[in-house]
Amino acid sequence: MTSLCQEGKIAVIIKNSKLIEGTANPARYRLQAKTDNKDPSEPYWKFTFGERNKNKPHKIILMVGETGTGKTTLINTMINYMLGVQREDKVWFEITDDQSDRRPVHSQTSIITVYGFYPQESKTDLTIIDTPGYGDTRGVDLDKQIAKSLLILSKSEEEIHEVHTVCLVIKASQNRLSDRLIYIFDAVQSLFGRDIAENIVLLFTHSTGARPKVVLEAVKEAKIKCAENEKNQPVFFLFDNCQSEAAEEDDDEDEEDREQRLNQSWDRSFKGMAQLFKFLDTIQPKSLRMTRDVLQKRKQLEANINNLQLRVHMMELKQNELKQTQEALEKDKKEFEVDVPSKDWVDIDSSVASMALTCSVCKENCHYPGCWWVSNLSWCSVMKSNKCTVCTGKCHYSKHVKAAKIYVPNTKKEKKTYEDLQKKYDDKTGNVSLVKKLEKELQELEKEKMKLVMEAFHCVETLEKIALNADSLFTLRHIDFLIEKLKEINEPEKAETLKNIKKRAGEEKQGAVGYITRLFRMINTNHALAQNLKQ
Repeated sequence: MTSLCQEGKIAVIIKNSKLIEGTANPARYRLQAKTDNKDPSEPYWKFTFGERNKNKPHKIILMVGETGTGKTTLINTMINYMLGVQREDKVWFEITDDQSDRRPVHSQTSIITVYGFYPQESKTDLTIIDTPGYGDTRGVDLDKQIAKSLLILSKSEEEIHEVHTVCLVIKASQNRLSDRLIYIFDAVQSLFGRDIAENIVLLFTHSTGARPKVVLEAVKEAKIKCAENEKNQPVFFLFDNCQSEAAEEDDDEDEEDREQRLNQSWDRSFKGMAQLFKFLDTIQPKSLRMTRDVLQKRKQLEANINNLQLRVHMMELKQNELKQTQEALEKDKKEFEVDVPSKDWVDIDSSVASMALTCSVCKENCHYPGCWWVSNLSWCSVMKSNKCTVCTGKCHYSKHVKAAKIYVPNTKKEKKTYEDLQKKYDDKTGNVSLVKKLEKELQELEKEKMKLVMEAFHCVETLEKIALNADSLFTLRHIDFLIEKLKEINEPEKAETLKNIKKRAGEEKQGAVGYITRLFRMINTNHALAQNLKQ
């Protein structure tokens, strides 16, 4: 039976909560959590219940899972467990709901929800970072935004500079890991440094209480990196996810059986929650410093490679111009026409990205795709000490522009004369000398190209050293380009290194690679259809 003291605590919580459904058993109430986002540019939404007690232990949990796994119910189960709610109380409290009607317009980028849960009744304060369902049909861009939101959150004033555990939520009934689920795990693991593996645990929802042998074997086959027990088995906890369901009448089930079933559901989930919190008491938190390094390097890698592609293309166009000029000189032409490289500032393809950061001095794309809204350009992830780490001139952030436009390579026909070349190269000694100077310029362009390619390669090497999952699918998207360019600059060993990374990833992530390939195919198909409709 519930004690009078417990009844009094529950009554106080009920008094300060909003009734959702009062006729059911258990009755459902919404906790009155406050929203305290101060900066509308923040890429997360925060709800707080109670006041943070600095003298209490504070645990931070990151929840990740596929859409439909039951994360919402699991979060509410944590809340009821911490409040000390029992089955006999016949109440159920919820902190999660659809807040879309209360969020401002900017919230479409607030893709992470942070729950600060600080009840007086609990000996522990808890922060839950809830990510939306990974593998969402909106595709890879959403998953990359989640990574960026975590990075911003780790740098914020929310004191989320460490994580005690990363909870991967999976349905216990899964008999295999879907391609999308493997892709989810790959995306998550690519966010963290190698030291986070022992803090990753599996939460199995919709459990009957039996050991989920099939899905555990699937986790093992997929080589999911997570905490292990003394028997070298993954650490996991079981939850029923039905404890909040009302005890509705069923013609095929008498009242005693129904009550017994609901009691078992409640006991199973609260037992799993007790085990999870015991694990939280024993595990040391992991700093997000290495995670920030991984995320920063990964974003720098993508920005560098996309910028590199533009610069290499422009170099190749310049090389072509010089070769055309050489040929004209060798034929003793006094006037000729060549293809001169140029850059056009054009509207972005909305199916790829909505914004880009470009340098108005270098006329280069410094952060595209993947650049999103910030109120101060110095905050962009490619900026360091107020200067760009990507563009050729390493220009000050004030020389950059955030817009729905990018630079694309182009050529235009231009007439040249022998006299023009003599003036440009300050050379009056004849064709032979001019040709040699053009050859020297070609060699300098090739050296610059080699430098850029090696810079991108070393970025991949750095990720390999610090990341839990260095050969992320996001990185693999750029490897083919790098392999081709490494071969061109006569670096076969380095090209082979990247080939091995690609091969290993192809073997371990075959399903995930298939999933991401289908995603891009779907995005491209939808874009093509949209373009046809416009025409």
